[in-house]
Amino acid sequence: MLDAIICPDWEYRYYSFNSKWGPGEEMASMRNGSGDDWFLLFDVHGAALKGFAHEYPLAGDESFPARIQETVPREFDSFLGEPAFAMEMATFCLWRRHTDRAWGVVLPAAGHVSPEDDGSAMLLDILDGNPETYREYVAGYFERKVSVAAVRAIYAHQPLNEHLVETLNPELAFAEITNDALEIGYPL
Repeated sequence: MLDAIICPDWEYRYYSFNSKWGPGEEMASMRNGSGDDWFLLFDVHGAALKGFAHEYPLAGDESFPARIQETVPREFDSFLGEPAFAMEMATFCLWRRHTDRAWGVVLPAAGHVSPEDDGSAMLLDILDGNPETYREYVAGYFERKVSVAAVRAIYAHQPLNEHLVETLNPELAFAEITNDALEIGYPL
């Protein structure tokens, strides 16, 4: 929701969310315009995430996409077969069923790889739950200062209103963001 408010042009957003991706599915994504991305699918089984960091060693590992197909449980077939996720371009992949105690990680054929080595630490750092992390991202990427109190309000899922939208982006009218909020599933 924050990226939708701060950057109304979808094509320039890093982060997006679609609460109506498919029947019983929701999808979050990141794309940075430099070739890096991740896709996170939520469904009745749990969640599965695929990411690609183009400057990391696994970016050239042609066997890694096959490892994903072999390793991720079949419950996530819609994730594994989704063309939009470009599964052939991956440097990390994780999944977690509702019944799992921890996230499963696809390992490359060569064995263990750390989050610092596969790009996941860099690309997923925004998901730390800290509003200050997002505020810093906006300052660096959009070269804008935003109210950390307003960012906290969105992190707390406070209903979107005219004042909150104006605080985050004075150039955006509340009516211009309501369709995005409905797609995202964010409360108005």
